[in-house]
Amino acid sequence: MFDILYYLFENYFDSGSYPDSETLTRKLVLAGFDDEEIHQALDWLSELARQDTGDYPASLAENDSFRCFSAHEMEKIDTEGRGFIIFLEHAKIINPLQRELLIDRVIAMDEDSSSLDKIKLIVLTELWVQNQLSDDAVLEKLLIVSDTHFKH
Repeated sequence: MFDILYYLFENYFDSGSYPDSETLTRKLVLAGFDDEEIHQALDWLSELARQDTGDYPASLAENDSFRCFSAHEMEKIDTEGRGFIIFLEHAKIINPLQRELLIDRVIAMDEDSSSLDKIKLIVLTELWVQNQLSDDAVLEKLLIVSDTHFKH
């Protein structure tokens, strides 16, 4: 599934959005992706596009409390990934509400553990879908940030 997200980002980032599901499915099949992987990625993207923030308190976006990861989250997100998520929040690239939505998207992945590269791609995809990647500085921070900033 991550290969499809890379494909989308590489091929559609400059245009600002990706095509409708039917057109995208055809293009992904032509690009050589298998049906199950395509279906999984489209479901994930669909869930991302309709994320419901109603499950969280309205004040969460401005909250500055410390976030502890649950055992299940630590199982799904490796140490480097958790450090990067914390870095993104401290660097004001994402707010606490976006952090929670990001963690939800990472947990929703059908992966045993999410590495730093996968989390970066999820963040890029999430911010892209939300039209929050217009700032080149944000994109640069996501792509070129030094490992020393987010390691424990």
